[in-house]
Amino acid sequence: MRKTILYFLLLITSFSFAQELNCKVQVLSQQIQGTDKRVFTTLQTAIFEFMNNKKWTNDQFKLDERIDCSILINVTERPSTDQFIATIQVQSRRPVYKSSYNSVLLNYNDNDFQFTYLENQPLEFNENQFTTNLTSVLGFYAYLIIGMDYDTFAMNGGTTYLQKAQNIVNQAQNTSETGWRAFESNKNRYWLINNMLDAPFINIRECMYNYHRKGLDEMVSNKEGGRANILEALESLRKVHQARPLSFAMQVFFNAKSDEIINIFSGAFSDEKSKVITLLNDIDPTNSNKYQKIMANQ
Repeated sequence: MRKTILYFLLLITSFSFAQELNCKVQVLSQQIQGTDKRVFTTLQTAIFEFMNNKKWTNDQFKLDERIDCSILINVTERPSTDQFIATIQVQSRRPVYKSSYNSVLLNYNDNDFQFTYLENQPLEFNENQFTTNLTSVLGFYAYLIIGMDYDTFAMNGGTTYLQKAQNIVNQAQNTSETGWRAFESNKNRYWLINNMLDAPFINIRECMYNYHRKGLDEMVSNKEGGRANILEALESLRKVHQARPLSFAMQVFFNAKSDEIINIFSGAFSDEKSKVITLLNDIDPTNSNKYQKIMANQ
């Protein structure tokens, strides 16, 4: 009887709690000709299980609380049987309180992705030791996704996991693969996490909290108040722009948010539209033409 009760309790627990990520994975290989394609299917399954079955935090997540994210790997070259050159696009989303809407937090395309993989090879990972480039890159983005998500629910709430992502970068400094070191590029994994934790960019993380928790979540019950809070959150980014104009961190932010910002303020009052367009033209000049869509609905 006790065994039956224990089994029942374990069964309930297994259905009640889950790992942190709900990650969709796709591996494309259209550019690879004349080779066995089965390895790409096996790789896709292995990455899916690695991202979704590993416990990345000590927190308890219910099934419906998992962080929605996706990974798209496009393999462009296969120099040898176990060597691959690819790009990896990573996206994560956050649900808005009491709505069916999901807000994009990260939409980033990483072109510095080389790895080795043999079919059915287990994906080994140690956050404190560089094992393989494949699992280090995946682990880096897992912690980045979690850290950014936590930042939107508590002010700087994702620091622990962003630091874990930075630790993976530190462990990869002596590897031959690219994307990990400061001198290789001003737009890679090193700078992506460095900017998030560097003091001059703290306003971006604070903006992420105010934008989502006080802005989007509030808009469900108070549309005008929530929108005003989003404008105030965006205004705080002016300090980042003034300190580091056209920074990589700001580009990453607006890659994820520009379309959403247009949708939010297209229904705003005329004075709000003028304010936000003036602000955006200043802090995100790359998308200036795009932001003119806000004025379309007068």
